[in-house]
Amino acid sequence: MTVTAIKYSIVIATYNRAADLRETLASLASLRPDGPWEVLVVDNNSPDDTRQVVEEAARVFPVELRYLFEREQGRSPALNAGIRAARGSIIATTDDDVRVPADWLNRAAEGLARLECDYVGGRVLPIWGAPRPAWIPNHGGNQWAVIALLDYGPDPIEFGSRVPLGVNMAFTRAAFDRAGLFDPHTGRRAGTLLGQEVREWGIRARKAGVRGFYVPDMALEHIIPADRLRKAYFRRWFYWRGISRALLYERAGLDMEAPEQTVLDFSKVPHVAGVPRYLYRKALSSLLGCVRAAVRRDAVAAFDCEVWLWFFAGIVKQRWKDSRPRVLTPQSTRAKEGSRR
Repeated sequence: MTVTAIKYSIVIATYNRAADLRETLASLASLRPDGPWEVLVVDNNSPDDTRQVVEEAARVFPVELRYLFEREQGRSPALNAGIRAARGSIIATTDDDVRVPADWLNRAAEGLARLECDYVGGRVLPIWGAPRPAWIPNHGGNQWAVIALLDYGPDPIEFGSRVPLGVNMAFTRAAFDRAGLFDPHTGRRAGTLLGQEVREWGIRARKAGVRGFYVPDMALEHIIPADRLRKAYFRRWFYWRGISRALLYERAGLDMEAPEQTVLDFSKVPHVAGVPRYLYRKALSSLLGCVRAAVRRDAVAAFDCEVWLWFFAGIVKQRWKDSRPRVLTPQSTRAKEGSRR
């Protein structure tokens, strides 16, 4: 009996978004790749009818559609479970709220081959769930990262200072063999807006000699719901970004503003409450920038300054927590002693 080799595996990590997932699976069913493929949906403890949605879609799906359950909470553990189970030589990751063109996987494979690299990431364009606010640029800009949109232009770019989005990436299996899987302690978890799992993996991959490129022709559309087009969501997102970057700083000493460009020896940088002192000066400068932009009635510039201050607040909160002396409770002391036995 001949077993057909799988060329593409698509991994979707999902949590409690069955309705969105149903439409995304319908979009994926229209793919027309140039080789055998499969889809794996990893349910990360969803309390809704995610499993039922996958099982219903699987009955009419053009290829094998597999349901996996990952108990450990977090996007990274869910993705890792899917990657381990994937059988394809090319593993693509996306989200449960996208629309893909029929040649999406072909474009990924072409980019990997043409650029002779280990992973690729492409453009992520919006399907607006409500009118776009004037303070969000229509094409690129810092605010696009908040709602998982990306467009680096018409030409391929090697990833380094710029990073891809996990909603639109494809990897050779060898990339994970060399760089490892996603850090299970980094990335989105229910009830938070933690992130940075792709950024952390990319830094680690680069050190392992794994190369990635932005492939503009590898594009998909991402649905942006109305509740994410509010300033309150953006403030919260930047606050959690500060927490996420502070966690990377604690674990790996990476620059909290530009982790890919870490050049300072932070052991020699003056700190206040665990935060590099120069960031306080930048916070003051951003505050003054907010005032100047408000005087000019430049709402976009004022909001850019404001969200940096929310980012800084997340850093301060997490660094204060990490820099405080650990106080052992009787329970934790007993647990620590027990682990030594």
